[in-house]
Formats: sequence, C-alpha cells, structure tokens
Amino acid sequence: MVSGRIAKPFSDGLIHKTHNRSIKMEHKLPELPYALDALEPHLSKETLEYHYGKHHQTYITNLNNQIKGTEFENATLEEIVKKASGGVFNNAAQTWNHTFYWLGFTPKGQGKPSGGLAAAIDAKWGSFEAFQKAFDTCAAGTFGSGWAWLVKTPLGELDLVSTSNAATPLNSDNVPLLTCDVWEHAYYIDYRNSRPNYLNGFWEIVNWDEVARRFSA
Repeated sequence: MVSGRIAKPFSDGLIHKTHNRSIKMEHKLPELPYALDALEPHLSKETLEYHYGKHHQTYITNLNNQIKGTEFENATLEEIVKKASGGVFNNAAQTWNHTFYWLGFTPKGQGKPSGGLAAAIDAKWGSFEAFQKAFDTCAAGTFGSGWAWLVKTPLGELDLVSTSNAATPLNSDNVPLLTCDVWEHAYYIDYRNSRPNYLNGFWEIVNWDEVARRFSA
C-alpha cells in the first residue's frame, strides 16, 4: 500500500462532507470517538476544546472558504492535499493531519502494540523502548511547528519522518501509521513549553489497535 493511501474505513470517516446536485461539497469537523474529557489527565478537556474545537475547526472553515469556485470545490480532502498548493494545501493538510492524529488515540491506554506491528518495530529498532526513544527524539527535535510520524515504507518497513508546518506523508510513497502533533497549540495548555512531558502523556493514550489496522491494510 503506497502513495500515502489510507485504508478504509479511515478514508470514509476522515472528514464529514455534504454533497448533492445543488449543494457543493462542504468539509466538516468529524466527530471524535471519545468525549472531550476522555483523554485526561494526558490531554485535558480544555486542550481538546481549543485544539479540536477551535484550531481544527478553523482549518476546515478556511478550507471551505478557499475552495469555493475553484477546481477543488467538489474534490475529496485527500485529492486536495495531493494536488493543491499554498493556503489551500496548508488548510487541507492540517485538516487531514489533525483528524489522523485524533483517531490515533483511545481513552483506554493500550501500553504496547502486539502481533505484526510489534514484530516490525522490533525488527527496525530492536525493542519497543528503543522505538519510543527514537520517536521521542524525532518529535522533540522537530524545529518549530510540525509533526512526527511513524510510517510504513513501500518496502513494508517502518521508519520515522519529521514534517514541518502542514507537510504530510500523504504526499509521499509512505503510509502514515501514527502521528504526534508538535505545534505548540497541541500541548501548551497542559504542558506549557515542555514538549518532552507532552510526549510522555502521548504514549499513554495511543490506540495501538488502530495503528496496527493501518499497518496491516
């Protein structure tokens, strides 16, 4: 599975849309599979109210305004990310990245992955703990605003990728499996300027079942 494609049902649930012959496509904030306070104490309700309810929503609102009357008016979100540039790309990619980020969490922390994903992690890094350390280094070392990603390469191997601003592996041959948002708005309410402490909390809520599903697709 290459070219940044995402397995169903993720693509279908990535962003809610309304579309018929008289109404142009409109991207909408997707519903989360958990309550706004469900990720506490690792991510607070206040953080989700601002990060999901305001930042994420603003990207979607801007995107809908920017694509009116353009070639992207009836395009899917993934099509826009892959074809657009400038402000349209930035808002589309941030919309996509954030939804992918939210769906990688679960209120019930799952500790470590198992099965084929765990085996692939061990094959690449030697142990889950070594993988965590490498991911933390990637995320903490991302300069300024951006994202840290666990991806599957076209060869089926795992790798880590750091992207700046809105950049996303969706525009590459890698398959994104897990991401950590390292824009300051993702963690400043709860952790102030301590990105390492944010990363400690991040590991407590990763949905390894979802990451494994993405890996196996």
